[in-house]
Amino acid sequence: MIDKTRYLSTDIKLSCIEEKTFRAEVQLEHHSLVWIISGETKIVLADSTYIFKAGDIFLFPRNQLATNINYAKNGLPHKAIAMHFTIKRLQDFYARNKPAPGQVYPHKIRIFDKHPLLENCLASMLPYFDLKVPVPENLITIKIEEAVNILRLIDKDIDGLLANFDKPGKIDLAGFMEQNYMFNMTMDKFGYLTGRSLTTFKRDFKNLFHTTPQKWLTQKRLELAHYQLSEQKKKPSEVYVEAGFENLSHFTFIFKKHFGYTPTELTAQKKGGL
Repeated sequence: MIDKTRYLSTDIKLSCIEEKTFRAEVQLEHHSLVWIISGETKIVLADSTYIFKAGDIFLFPRNQLATNINYAKNGLPHKAIAMHFTIKRLQDFYARNKPAPGQVYPHKIRIFDKHPLLENCLASMLPYFDLKVPVPENLITIKIEEAVNILRLIDKDIDGLLANFDKPGKIDLAGFMEQNYMFNMTMDKFGYLTGRSLTTFKRDFKNLFHTTPQKWLTQKRLELAHYQLSEQKKKPSEVYVEAGFENLSHFTFIFKKHFGYTPTELTAQKKGGL
């Protein structure tokens, strides 16, 4: 992978990935505002899939499990600006700016349809990435707070998301795992997102499923992969990503060990009508 990521700070970056396809599992600790400059981004959630193209702007909420796949497109690399809204920055902002009253904002990706105010705000940072000296912290704060103010101007309910600093509460473990097993996350993160310590997560999991999390996850991912190959006629190169395996060779090895044949052999059988 050729990654030419440049940082103004830990909270603002310009990524430029020239590899045709780059995939990563994500679970951000902070809300992230993203502007796609070129290329294409596919975000796969447990219950939906989003595709963002050049010019699109979206807000990815913190603590959201997803598979993020970036593509080069039309001879151009995948290029994007990402701005992170840390909890500390947002707490400082809302200490000075009272949140608008309203209900809790849905914890989901918010799309801003190439909004000119946001696009101009993000585009104005491009020259900063060419500077040979560090950008002063007060300028970083100004740019981030400009973006937050624009979001509040164009989305009257956004405070319900940005001003909510609660940690994930203890939730139904079975429902969460059945919905999110395809995301290749650590046990620590699964525990955190279900409102549990690692020890409590493993204990509750064993009581519920009568096996270890890793064995259960592998079984569920293999079942999903088998279904996608045999019933949805997908290619192994597509399936391993969506089923939560790290790479194609590892997926092929585990799949054959479990089923007795490789993903390629299964697809060949289906094509032959066997």
